[in-house]
Amino acid sequence: MAHEEQSNRFEEVFQLLSDHGFEGMAQAIAILMNEAMKLERADALGAAPYQRTETRRGHANGFKPKTVNSRLGRLQLNVPQTRGVEFYPSALERGERSERALKLAVAEMYVQGVSTRKVAEITQELCGLDISSTQVSRAAELLDEELRGWRERPLGKARYVILDARYEKVRHGGSVRDCAVLIAIGVMDDGKRSVLGVSVSLSEAEIHWRTFLKSLIDRGLHGIEMIVSDDHAGLKQARKACFPGIAWQRCQFHLMQNAMHYVPKVAMRTEAATDLRNVFNAPDRHEADRLLKQLVAKYQETAPDLAAWIESDLPEGLTVFELPSSHRRRLRTSNMLERVNQEIKRRTRVATLFPNEASLLRLVSAILSEISDDWETGKVYLTMPDATQTRTEKG
Repeated sequence: MAHEEQSNRFEEVFQLLSDHGFEGMAQAIAILMNEAMKLERADALGAAPYQRTETRRGHANGFKPKTVNSRLGRLQLNVPQTRGVEFYPSALERGERSERALKLAVAEMYVQGVSTRKVAEITQELCGLDISSTQVSRAAELLDEELRGWRERPLGKARYVILDARYEKVRHGGSVRDCAVLIAIGVMDDGKRSVLGVSVSLSEAEIHWRTFLKSLIDRGLHGIEMIVSDDHAGLKQARKACFPGIAWQRCQFHLMQNAMHYVPKVAMRTEAATDLRNVFNAPDRHEADRLLKQLVAKYQETAPDLAAWIESDLPEGLTVFELPSSHRRRLRTSNMLERVNQEIKRRTRVATLFPNEASLLRLVSAILSEISDDWETGKVYLTMPDATQTRTEKG
């Protein structure tokens, strides 16, 4: 009986194509998809319609109408329903993933300021689909929901955490403001990198950094051995409040830039930079401390402000010597995060000005989630030694 019904449906498809040619393609495809979905339901149930068998895992429960947009036009489908077993046709799942990808692309165009009319023209030209302004808004809502889930996902053990901020222009209260994008990257216990979180606020004030760092802790971040960042006052206070007792490595790149402000003559900068690099490149902490004392004495007369700065601030950039030697080069600066910021800038400079903080957070989160996925599924960034190896390398 089922075989006879399928044969009749296939004959209907052939007749449609014979009578109407390409104009009958949409209806023909709908018929074929309906038959394919019924066959898949039978496979999921372990029994054909009306068949009695011991392998049956559930029962057919009618059909639910569904209209699907396609390049052939609108397809009127009858989606098979089941009772007693979970089932959804794989063909529609693939179609929904494609539709979702399209809608997310539309949402990004929306963020970038592309008009609704232009979005509709692009999607019509590329995909043969009409997408309304309402659908664009829904796509943005879908994207927000998914990215919120990514930002709030549970965290685990991160050996090292790198913190930094960058700024983007947003409209706020009728004026254009610089908006801080706070970012945290972790080197996890398996040696791979992960973007731990991102937050958008109107400044790098201590309260904003503290709220952001506390959210990482609330999501389960633990096991931190060292934090790498610059010396921003708000970040420094928040770090001490949220992660007391955890070692801090002040970014050596930023330290070098800060040092140049204390060099009294331009002609002295090259020599001073070389001296500082020698300290940073020392084979161990003992040698670094010896070279630091030499520099304080060397510049005591010719550049007393530089000498005082070296004595008070430079040690903050030497904490990295506590780590295994194989980890030091990659963790003595926040350059890893600087490269991430460059990728964000490449993608955000098209927008120039964001209409609000939410649109900025949406786009930056999308970029960072892509980067994080690549890291988490890619190669190990740092090989994590066990405790014995760590003691040997430090010693």
